[in-house]
Amino acid sequence: MGLSPLLGLVVFALDVWAIALIINTRIETAQKVIWILLILFLPVIGLLIWYFAGPKPSR
Repeated sequence: MGLSPLLGLVVFALDVWAIALIINTRIETAQKVIWILLILFLPVIGLLIWYFAGPKPSR
């Protein structure tokens, strides 16, 4: 069986978490859509780009 299913599940969970945080930011809707599409089409790379350069949720 290996680690592939577990790794896929972890990436999926992190992507869902990132999308939820993006939705809770105060950036414009168009920017939210772009970030979400980036994460959906490039799950691992998009997640890393968002983590380092993306919008952070407002507190």
